[in-house]
Amino acid sequence: MSQSVAVIGLGYIGLPTAAILASHGYRVLGVDVSDRHVDAVNAGRIPFVEPDLSTHVAGAVSRGALSAQKETPAAEVYIIAVPTPFAEGYSADLSYIDAATDGIIPQLKGGELVILESTSPPGATQHVADRITAARPELSTDAEGDPSNVDVAHCPERVLPGRVMIELVENDRIVGGLTQQAAERAKELYSSFCHGEIFLTDAVTAEMAKLTENSFRDVNIAFANELSIIAEKVGIDVFELIELANKHPRVNILQPGPGVGGHCIAVDPWFIVSSVPQQARLIRTAREVNDSKPEYVINQVAAHVEGREAPTVAALGLAFKPDIDDMRESPALDITHSLAERLPTGTVLAVEPNVEALPARLADLSNVQLAPLSDALKRADVIVLLVDHKEFKELAGPGREVPVVDTRGAWR
Repeated sequence: MSQSVAVIGLGYIGLPTAAILASHGYRVLGVDVSDRHVDAVNAGRIPFVEPDLSTHVAGAVSRGALSAQKETPAAEVYIIAVPTPFAEGYSADLSYIDAATDGIIPQLKGGELVILESTSPPGATQHVADRITAARPELSTDAEGDPSNVDVAHCPERVLPGRVMIELVENDRIVGGLTQQAAERAKELYSSFCHGEIFLTDAVTAEMAKLTENSFRDVNIAFANELSIIAEKVGIDVFELIELANKHPRVNILQPGPGVGGHCIAVDPWFIVSSVPQQARLIRTAREVNDSKPEYVINQVAAHVEGREAPTVAALGLAFKPDIDDMRESPALDITHSLAERLPTGTVLAVEPNVEALPARLADLSNVQLAPLSDALKRADVIVLLVDHKEFKELAGPGREVPVVDTRGAWR
């Protein structure tokens, strides 16, 4: 009989992981607090946009290899893939991980493998283990070979939204176990579908590896965003500047934008800063540069409509990156919301081709409308291009004389 796996959290990481495991011989039970997600999965549908995921989910559900429910079942393997948002002071809020762990605890008999996939600060995997043994003192998490032992490991996801189903298979993985046995068992599970190399380490190093990867990206994006502000001050095109600088064989500057979004790069560096605030000076500064960029964009747009009584602004894109519907920590969403508040007598036409309705945060504002691209381009007094969706890049520009704030360099 195939091994049973319970995946706790059927979001942007949990559902693809559940689907890929179900496609490779495991009996997978997905768990989520959302009726919408549970109902969608059980109907063989997906509750968000991710290329190729729908095929895997529909196939796995039709074969009986994947189902979803709200209560945590008994299983041989548990994968925790729930959010880790900010708490006070930019530290990690572990309440979702705690809730997932608490759902698992009553089902444990000994011999199970518990994997934390959620991006976590140093020590979170040990925190899960300690929570298990505090509630169930007859169990252990460090006694290899003991029947009462529960193996606990950390395996951070390393995938890019829009390419998740490809990168789950192709990318290398890092597995950190609280024990060697836990690491080896987790490696065996991921080896069933991962064609990349799987590297074993301890849990804290695995936790820091994920945070380090995203902090590296954040620091480099901050350099590009700071360059964009400098370039405007000296009157040059930052995108041409970066293109020319990158002709150097050892230079690879990233592209600037309206800020940094997503649940990884915009969040993870703060977990390092909150853990060691005195030492993480460069990482903190990069976060501050990127977090300040939306306000800079808002001021650019406001300058173009200054003096107009009821301006119309077209905000192109709400997601945090191109060609998906994911708005987690999206600077485009923040900018659109702030523009509507700053221009109360104006109208903001939000264009997001990957959604059918405004998110609640914008729907509550009377002067924001979800508009078709053609309508927004026709009506706008100023256009701000926030996300380089393919629908926007296919255009050479707005098609008429109108001020444009192009944060992505798509209409150069």
